[in-house]
This record gives sequence, structure tokens and C-alpha cells, in this order.
Amino acid sequence: MQQDILINWSPQETRVAVVEHGAVQELHVERTLERGLVGNVYLGKVSRVLPGMQSAFIDIGLERAAFLHVADVWQRQEGGEAPMFARKGEPPVPIEKQVFEGQSIMVQVIKDPIGTKGARLSTQISVAGRLLVFLPQDDHIGISQKIPAAERDALRARLQALVADKAHGGGAGGGFILRTNGEDSTDAELAEDITYLRKTWARIKQAALRLPATSLLHQDLSLLQRVLRDLVGEETTSIRLDSREQFAALQAFGREFMPAAVPKLQLYRGERPIFDLYAIDEEVARALGRRVDLKSGGYLIIDQTEALTTVDVNTGGYVGARNFDDTIFRTNLEAAGAIARQLRLRNLGGIIIADFIDMAREDHQEAVLAEFRKQLSRDRVKTMSGGFSQLGLVEMTRKRTRESLAHMLCEPCKHCQGSGQVKTARSVCYDVLREILREARQFNPREFRVIASPHVVELFLDEESQHLAGLSDFIGKPISLQAEGAMAQEQYDIVLL
Repeated sequence: MQQDILINWSPQETRVAVVEHGAVQELHVERTLERGLVGNVYLGKVSRVLPGMQSAFIDIGLERAAFLHVADVWQRQEGGEAPMFARKGEPPVPIEKQVFEGQSIMVQVIKDPIGTKGARLSTQISVAGRLLVFLPQDDHIGISQKIPAAERDALRARLQALVADKAHGGGAGGGFILRTNGEDSTDAELAEDITYLRKTWARIKQAALRLPATSLLHQDLSLLQRVLRDLVGEETTSIRLDSREQFAALQAFGREFMPAAVPKLQLYRGERPIFDLYAIDEEVARALGRRVDLKSGGYLIIDQTEALTTVDVNTGGYVGARNFDDTIFRTNLEAAGAIARQLRLRNLGGIIIADFIDMAREDHQEAVLAEFRKQLSRDRVKTMSGGFSQLGLVEMTRKRTRESLAHMLCEPCKHCQGSGQVKTARSVCYDVLREILREARQFNPREFRVIASPHVVELFLDEESQHLAGLSDFIGKPISLQAEGAMAQEQYDIVLL
């Protein structure tokens, strides 16, 4: 499998597209003003304990309190830093016996705030490095499940010896998990990562002693840096970035922490915007819609709610097979791959129900299910799927840690009482900035005038004024604004004067 990674950077937003065999499979977005929280470590303060829900609300300095469930609470055993989660079949110690209101507690974000829900927390801290993940409260030595089983025992023995070596902090406690990209690493590289992770944990503990409650103790890497840590693999052939400044910064970061990825880094110098190479913006626009057309003439209808996501498969105008059973089978077979791709592209998580077209033959059901699971296996996010239910539905779950693409780029429409959605004013602002940059590369006007809805213009004059001024300086042309009350939030015009 050939994989290319394209990075579109601007001062206000970083966008990363993962392209496999010419098709966009994943899109990651991080905004400067809305950076994700997953992986961050805080010194929280327990604001409320709810025994009936076996959970607690923790103040970590955000607008909305974060949520800690009893299943995510780690307990210290007497005699050292060892985890004591409930064994299978054993109920956990009640949360009211583990935390109390007003208590300061170190926590890590494991799920970003989504919709009306606050961030979800865990008290078991993990720190990710280039080759290893450090579990400071655990003594477990683990190996990534993606590494062949035949190699795991030897790798585990090597890692145990390195962890126990006093030269690398042996005896200080803590467990480690070998990441997939650490499979071929040398002892020296592993030892370096062990030392780095232990130093990072020491800094976190020191910060917890000197900072007040609700303070941030450790922030996870930026999206640019996480590209090298989490997205790059053996199948990655290139990582193209369209910012000279960020390219140099990413090269420096890569040389220190991910040297194997550095040769794959490329500075994109083309005249066309980098996302135009694979029509990624058009793909994103389609990913915000309900309907996904299949090459065969069939189509999917995808509906996302707070509780679950449903995917309905329809034959549409497909009549290519000799009989109706074959038509249904071929449509479902194509839909299996399309659904798996859309889950990755839209970053849909939680409970997902796929309603394939009813199939009379059991061998057809088995073939579609096998294809569906094969496509899901390519997903870097953990997924679990069942078989066909009596109603012909396939139920599955996909781990949800961050907002879906639609929730990040759109908001409920005020005119339709939330039954639909429109792009946020900030998303429209960034569309305008990209469009102006695209036009400036092709034309040479005296001035650019943006005509947009009052809400968008207001945002340009306030929070996005620095980005607008920065673009004006970059292209060497003035950019003026004109509010038009009759325009909907997503509408805008760019006039070249």
C-alpha cells in the first residue's frame, strides 16, 4: 500500500490529508485557537462526586468541567507504583471512596470535549515517545499488537533488560509499550527513548508540586509533530508540506526524535495549493454531506447524531448484474469499502449501525462481512464489528477521541432548529483566506474586497484580524471587508479591484 501525506499549514490552521493509492482516506485538522486536548496532563480539582453515576466532575481550568468515571481511576497499591484496576468480574472500588470534593488530582485527557459533553479523563497517565509509550504507574512491558507474534517474546526480553538497566533509570519503576515503529530499533535508540520519557515524567511530577490546581502540567505534541509520531509508517512514501518555515521546524524535530521519517519530508514549492493535487477540498465538501455516491450507481446515506451514526445502503440506479441478488450483492460489496473509508475520512466514532441491503444468500452475507472487516483493519483507530443481526444490520464501534469532521467544521443551523448544519463562521473565514491566496497566485489586482455575512466580517475584524492582516502583508495587497446582511453565513464573494 502506497501512502502520501500532504500538509497544508497556515497561521490559523493546520490540515493533514492521508492519501492512499490516490484517494483521500483521512483528514486531520488542528486550529490554533481550538487545539485538541487529548494527551494533555492537568492537575485537576474534584468539584463534584456523583456516587449514583460512579463518576466525578473535575475542574481542569476549562469552561466546562471534565468527566472522570470510576473505570478510569487508577489506584496506588501499598508498596509502590502499581495499578489496581478491578479484575474481570470484580466491581471497582466505589468512586466516593477514591476521590473527594476539593481534592487535587493528576489527570490526563483521553477524549476531547464533544458537543455538550466535557472532556473525559483518566488518572492512569501515559506519555508517548518516538518508539515507546511510558506508563509511569504500571510495571507492564508490552509490545504493539501490530508487530508479528513470533517476534514479540524476543522484543519483550530486550525491552525488559533495557528498562531494568540502572544506566537508563532502572529501578525507578514504570512500564513501557513498544510502538510499531520501534520494531527494528537498536538498543541505543530504545535506551534514548526510555531516558527521554522518564525525564518527561519527572518534569510532570515537578510541575504538579509547584503549580496550583487546574494547571496544565504537560501538553501533547502539535498536529505537525504528531504526523511524524503517529501517522508515518513503512508504507509512507512522502510527507509534503507547503510552508518553508514549518518544514525547517519539522525537519529539526524529526532529526531529534524520528530520524527515519526525515528522508520522506519534502517542501512543496508548486504554484497550485497543495490540496488541489488530489482535489482534497472537494472531497472534504462531499464528506460534509449525507449522500455518498458509489461507482456502481448505488449510494450511501450517512446520518450522525449524538447517540450513534447510521449508514444506509441503497442500490440507486445500479442494474449491472444479471439478476437482482447479484445486484444487491455487488452493491453491498462496494458499500463495505466505501463505509470503512467514510468512517476514517469523517472521523466518525462511537456506535455505528450499517444497514446493508437485505441479502437472501448466506454466502453473500459472509463475503460482504469479510470485505467490511478487511477494509476496517486498515483503520489506525480501534474498531470492533459484529455480524449481521436478525434485522440485517451490522453493529460496530469505533473509538472516539476527537470531534468528527462535521462537528469540527460545521455547527447546527439556526434557521432549521438544528435539523441541518452550516459551516462555522471561522470555517468560512479560513475558506476566504485560502481563496484569496489562490486568486493572488493567478491575478494581480490592486485590492481584494470580501463581501460576506455580518458574522463572518465581525470575526475578521476581531479574532481573525491578525490572520487577515498577515495574509495582506504576505500577498502585498490590501484586503477590505463589506458586510452584506442578506448573505447566509456560508456565502461570500471575493471581488478583485
